[in-house]
Amino acid sequence: MNSDHQAEASSGGPIVRLAGVNKHYGALHVLNNINLDVVKGEVVVILGPSGSGKSTLCRTINRLETIDEGTITIDGKTLPEEGKALARLRADVGMVFQSFNLFAHKTILENVTLGPIKVKGMKKSEADKLAMQLLERVGVANQAAKLPAQLSGGQQQRVAIARALAMKPKVMLFDEPTSALDPEMINEVLDTMVSLAREGMTMLVVTHEMGFARKAADRVIFMADGQIVEQATPEEFFTNPQSARAKDFLSKLITNH
Repeated sequence: MNSDHQAEASSGGPIVRLAGVNKHYGALHVLNNINLDVVKGEVVVILGPSGSGKSTLCRTINRLETIDEGTITIDGKTLPEEGKALARLRADVGMVFQSFNLFAHKTILENVTLGPIKVKGMKKSEADKLAMQLLERVGVANQAAKLPAQLSGGQQQRVAIARALAMKPKVMLFDEPTSALDPEMINEVLDTMVSLAREGMTMLVVTHEMGFARKAADRVIFMADGQIVEQATPEEFFTNPQSARAKDFLSKLITNH
């Protein structure tokens, strides 16, 4: 897989590139000179203690957070400031949050078809067909006529994944997608994400789920104090972390579980 990634990187360039990205909240330097390339089909998991800048990094990639310095490109195009060009580029970047953000008054099917119809101008019949295929893929097709409140948290999060996939994104961002879920629902969402990874979806995932990182990641990025401290394969990172910060982080996880 990695040699394919290198070939991809040398031919078409990365799908996501952050170069010299800095962001401050007042005196707090939340992203400190971030440089990161993600190539097509790669699954990158971002780990780190709370307040390390992981979620902020994720949210800058589709401009939910602005940056002070640096550039972010998606498939070779620089993120525009605002307007229609930004909306078009955002359509290339699927995002799944901690909270499901589904429209409460729309059915599950309507939640998934809304983007393709409104943003991509897809016919309703086509959008319905696509939505049903995606709901099938994430295992909730039988819930299509229900409202979000009638579904469990795990089901709602799988609908949110289907909704993001309906835009046919080039990359999917996941910002702690299981942190608001009850323990018994976490695996159903992670299983959906693992199968997406295996199908070759380019993914950037902020998570506390180490099992997912071990199973699905091509690369683990460890952040602390707004910086990328180290990056490695999951095997290397979990068995032989290089930095004191990463060793400390992993030792706390072992004692807590």
